[in-house]
Amino acid sequence: MEEDFYATIKLKTGEEIFAKLTYVEEDERTLLLLENPITIEKIKNRGGIEGYKVEPWLRTTTEDLFIINLDDVLTMSETKDKQSIVMHETFSKQNHDNNEIKLDRKMGYISTINEAKKSLEKLYRIN
Repeated sequence: MEEDFYATIKLKTGEEIFAKLTYVEEDERTLLLLENPITIEKIKNRGGIEGYKVEPWLRTTTEDLFIINLDDVLTMSETKDKQSIVMHETFSKQNHDNNEIKLDRKMGYISTINEAKKSLEKLYRIN
């Protein structure tokens, strides 16, 4: 087993994944062990401010370790980009500490959709 490293992986399916990984040789094939694989999407709001949206690669599981065959990889690039690594580590820590982030008043206003809609309509005077 080799040492762990961070990499962006492009699968033959077109998916792009960022993960901490290592590879192992097993039965004359190479497997990649991905720890907390994520997708990172660059987004821009209406004001032109750019940011990143980080989501788990597979959204319907609580697993944090995945195995893929190297034959399914189109290309892979090791990265030392601190911003991407910090986003991954932050996601991994939140995911490990608690699979679901609990909302609280420090995060902002908590309301129902109808309450938020009424509030926004009143704010922007929409009838």
